[in-house]
Amino acid sequence: MFTLNDIPMFFVNFFIILPIVTLVHEAGHVLLARLFGGKVKFCIGTGRTLFHIGPLEIRRKYFMEGWCQYEELTYNKTWAHVAIYLGGSLFNLIVILIINYLITSNTIPVTLFFYQFTYFSIYFIFFSLMPFRNDNGRPSDGMAVFDVLRYGKSVDPID
Repeated sequence: MFTLNDIPMFFVNFFIILPIVTLVHEAGHVLLARLFGGKVKFCIGTGRTLFHIGPLEIRRKYFMEGWCQYEELTYNKTWAHVAIYLGGSLFNLIVILIINYLITSNTIPVTLFFYQFTYFSIYFIFFSLMPFRNDNGRPSDGMAVFDVLRYGKSVDPID
């Protein structure tokens, strides 16, 4: 049951944990795109741009969503595009496994923060891999993988 005592944790989840999970997810896409020689630009949030840190753009509603855009891959193969699109979910899964290992080895304590982090990471994995297009026509990671496998090439949905 949700009570008034849960409101502080709601704000922590919404404004801290969810953006961190998004950042981890986008970092997976970025790392794999760079590994395959791509030029990368990525963003956390929507709305007006607050600031840039290298290729990272932070927007006003930083807790809402994220995206990664890449171009000019050195290894411009179908499997490279598939790996890049799956990289975000892979990173979320790796961080979940690391957190669980650290908790079971008593390196970090069992706290609500790590529970919520794991919950939101699983949520991200599930909805990223579900093939769909949002209202703007942008594909989820799962739909992007489907498109690459179906058409044999990647189409950048951001531009």
